Amino acid sequence: MSFSSLNLSSALINALPSAFKVPTDIQSQSIPVLLKGDDLLAIAQTGSGKTLAYGLPAVEKCLADGETSQTNNEDNLTTIIIVPTRELATQVCSDLDSIAQQVNVKIIKLSGGVDREQQVEQLQEKPNIIVATPGRLLDLIQTNTLAIETVERVILDEADRLLDMGFWPDIQTILSKLPSKKQTVMYSATLPPELSERINSQLNQPSYVQVGEANQVVDNIEEQLFLVNKGSKTKALIQQIQSSDWSQVLVFISAKDSADGLSKKMAKAGIKCAALHGNKDQLDREQILEQFKDKSIQVLIATDVLARGIHIEQLPVVINFDLPSDPTAYVHRVGRTARAGQQGLAISLVCHGETGYLEAIRKNTQRNLAVQTLAEFPVTDKPSSGESKRAPRDKKANRRTNNKTSIKQFSKKSRSPRQSK
Repeated sequence: MSFSSLNLSSALINALPSAFKVPTDIQSQSIPVLLKGDDLLAIAQTGSGKTLAYGLPAVEKCLADGETSQTNNEDNLTTIIIVPTRELATQVCSDLDSIAQQVNVKIIKLSGGVDREQQVEQLQEKPNIIVATPGRLLDLIQTNTLAIETVERVILDEADRLLDMGFWPDIQTILSKLPSKKQTVMYSATLPPELSERINSQLNQPSYVQVGEANQVVDNIEEQLFLVNKGSKTKALIQQIQSSDWSQVLVFISAKDSADGLSKKMAKAGIKCAALHGNKDQLDREQILEQFKDKSIQVLIATDVLARGIHIEQLPVVINFDLPSDPTAYVHRVGRTARAGQQGLAISLVCHGETGYLEAIRKNTQRNLAVQTLAEFPVTDKPSSGESKRAPRDKKANRRTNNKTSIKQFSKKSRSPRQSK
């Protein structure tokens, strides 16, 4: 199948980068539905080409309706794309804008961490498509800064992540303020029960598209898991990086403070690295990500702010410094490699305290995920028995202490026989 067989205009097809020769499965199944105007729920594995799957029909609709910068139509905002993170907003906007500019369709990004007044000025350019994070979008709508009367379609990318991050109340408010007659589209890599319940109330007789199984890791990723002592993880990570010839390594870690600390330790080992997480301001986050993409730094240590949607060209390896507590996050983390049909490697460093997380990941992905050991780092930690290490008498002593209500009850015990005379 070719892009021309999907009822896309020749102008739009000619604007596609030369690397896009044939549509991916999610693109070939989604584009006809979206061009028809139906609501859609699409489930597809990460790295399957979802951005163009919804982006090309949005641009095509602008062309078909004559809603471009060459017209005199001042109310020409037709599409809003909502994403969970600033980084994903930047990437989606960049990916689509490189195509849209060639056909005179205007796209802008609205997100937090950027001067609000600067974005208000951008709105004066009368964009056709807006890519936005929920908080900033809702703010501009509620203050009547953004006119939404002409919006014809709203697209929720990474819908499950929007739910996970607590954005759903904002999403519901945004959808309620948009015109009632609109096309609503949701893309997600997973479909948790909570999302299914909310989808039923927001989509109108939707079409359903699924490519691959939900919660599944793509076949092109080789997964390796190593059991190590908790205290040996940093040395094991450094050894893995220094003994390999990886041009880039994306390391996922759960805590923001831990990301900064690990970055410092790796820098001392002579590894060019940086940490990226939600506590850094937006300019720093953008600069660090660009440095990683252009290989100015070899290793990027990131929290799950980078687990969704971010595309790093030909990223060879992803390493989980620790396992995520949410099993679906594992799928998204490792999905940063092996994108667009390429091969990739995903390594996880697992300690005994994370076996519960590992079992949840195995159940979620329906994969065996056998754990190996590293010869250089023998495992000496013991699995937790689940029992308290505190002696029973210590617990009794605590109960006696908690039952004391008078200062005299404490002082009697503290005085020696000689002092009490």
